[in-house]
Amino acid sequence: MSMKKWMLSLTAVTLLWGATSTIPTTEAASSTKPIEVLLNAKKIQFPDAKPFQDSNDYVMVPIRFVSEALGAKVGWEKTGGQLAVSIKNDAHAVNMTVGQNTATVDGQTKTYETKIILKQNRTFVPLRLVSEGLGQTVEWDKVSRWVWIGKKEIAALEDKGLQKVSIEPYKKAINTIPNLINDIYRQPYDKVVVFKQSDLPIKLLHDIYSVEPYTSSNGTPYLKMRVKTKATAGSIFFLTKGKDARLRYPMDDMMKDNGDGTKMVYYPIYSSGDELFQGIKNYKSFKLASIEYIAFALASEDYIPMMVNPWKGN
Repeated sequence: MSMKKWMLSLTAVTLLWGATSTIPTTEAASSTKPIEVLLNAKKIQFPDAKPFQDSNDYVMVPIRFVSEALGAKVGWEKTGGQLAVSIKNDAHAVNMTVGQNTATVDGQTKTYETKIILKQNRTFVPLRLVSEGLGQTVEWDKVSRWVWIGKKEIAALEDKGLQKVSIEPYKKAINTIPNLINDIYRQPYDKVVVFKQSDLPIKLLHDIYSVEPYTSSNGTPYLKMRVKTKATAGSIFFLTKGKDARLRYPMDDMMKDNGDGTKMVYYPIYSSGDELFQGIKNYKSFKLASIEYIAFALASEDYIPMMVNPWKGN
């Protein structure tokens, strides 16, 4: 089956299944999310003090964790009641003082928009100091509230060190929907790769930046995904605690263009398609907490990517 014919077939099914879902007339604004820092497209884990935006909307990052992730050494010295901080790597040397908005970078004085501060026993610096002081490309991503440091090439799951495992434990649930287990060549998958939300972003058929819950103003629950795509996104399916599958297509009427090559795509948690195609009468009782895995259909040639649902109930 050619890719073109497969895409046309998928579009037809999407229109049919998607038409059975509830589309809200208005949407509620999303809440402010915490700031994430990605080094070479991989999230840096902060054990305690987290990045934040100060009262002037400048992004502040805990310099120790960022510097050490970049291979630099950080030192502190208290003199004359002031805390001096130094950062050194093979190419750059930075000296700064807490409470000031200047730093010496490779012998040159740099002035920043906001002061270097001490918070939760961590030294926070303005984001621009990371780029100037450590010679890194830094970009503020306001859509996801992410700080990109270094390269932005997103890795595939197998390149992140995640292993393909047998599909057998999930096969019965997937097969509750005919042909869902098949790849684009109509051959059954025999492997899955299980990953966590913290592994995002990942490269699949489309780059997946984020997955998060969303509730419209009329109370309808969705999964909201930020996806890099020129058109629409692919289908997903849920593997449930009841050991069955629920297929979902993107709500094209809700899709939003972020203006940077990515789109916000919305998938309904419950769908009347469950009743129409699977005979599930109480389909509206299905909740986010009922989902064990969020799987991406036809997103890889030789395995099914499956994200563990971090919002599942006990």
